[in-house]
Amino acid sequence: MAKAGRDEERRTFAEEADSLWLITFAGSIWAVHFVLCYGATAAVCAKLGGDAAAIATLRLALGGFTLLALAGIALVAWRSWVQWDFLDDWDYEHDMAEKEDRHEFLGHASFLISIISFIGVIYVSLPVLVLETCQ
Repeated sequence: MAKAGRDEERRTFAEEADSLWLITFAGSIWAVHFVLCYGATAAVCAKLGGDAAAIATLRLALGGFTLLALAGIALVAWRSWVQWDFLDDWDYEHDMAEKEDRHEFLGHASFLISIISFIGVIYVSLPVLVLETCQ
């Protein structure tokens, strides 16, 4: 009897471990995007100065990377939305200590972090749109 309970607990933990990883992905994409954008800009400006062709190439590369980051965050948000399963029961409260509530709470939290990360990536990318010189 105790072994069956431990097996159920291990199975539940394994299912929720994926959800815990899902929470970290959107914020990690945002952080990597931030470091890459500012690091690449600093490197190009320090090494190549005000070369217009280098800045144009940098803007194009960072624009592409931004689109890739936004697509990755949107994918995480979609998976979180599916896990949250809001449209099934319109339940946004997860205050019971039950498996379903924990599962939906992790989806809900991950979805909200994805929204914040999406907005963060857009704000980090705004200077790229107006970047013309390193001054």
